[in-house]
Amino acid sequence: MSNRRLVLASKNPGKLRELQALLAGSGIEVVGLDPAARDVDETGTTFEENALIKARAACAATGLPALGEDSGIAVDALGGAPGVHSARWVPGSDLDRLNALLKRMEAIPDGQRTGRYVSTIAIVTPDGRERVVRGELEGAIGREPHGTGGFGYDPIFVLESGKTTAEITMEEKNAISHRSRALAKVMKLLPELLGS
Repeated sequence: MSNRRLVLASKNPGKLRELQALLAGSGIEVVGLDPAARDVDETGTTFEENALIKARAACAATGLPALGEDSGIAVDALGGAPGVHSARWVPGSDLDRLNALLKRMEAIPDGQRTGRYVSTIAIVTPDGRERVVRGELEGAIGREPHGTGGFGYDPIFVLESGKTTAEITMEEKNAISHRSRALAKVMKLLPELLGS
């Protein structure tokens, strides 16, 4: 495959950078949505539904094959919350949401602070084909932020190594992330969907 273009159905620069890094050298160019593009209402109740809603809208708007990605953090002690609402769980910034999660988790003992990052990617092509895949990264919710890398909940998402996803390099994160795990599954589908 060479010179194939996909549109990422997101205006999130962090997601776009991660996907571009993960697809580097693949011959597939990932472009983001125009910042002026109309936002799509994420009305789904699952990551899968929201990913499809976004991919369908981006494909229809651009005429390009589209990747719609929905991701978030699911905390066991909170019944899977914030889940599909991770990016808009509380108003404000990423830091506001991170602090809200820490506050909610204050009384939760260390052994019960488990959770996972979830990434679901939907691929929709102009000829109407659709595929959905899912990747997960297990971890725990720390008690305070550590590290300056990544975005979102990364400073409090503690890996098995004891480091947060904000304390590892982008290369290390891309090797293990929920998004890279979902994208590895996508890569197996792209030759069929885009033609090789």
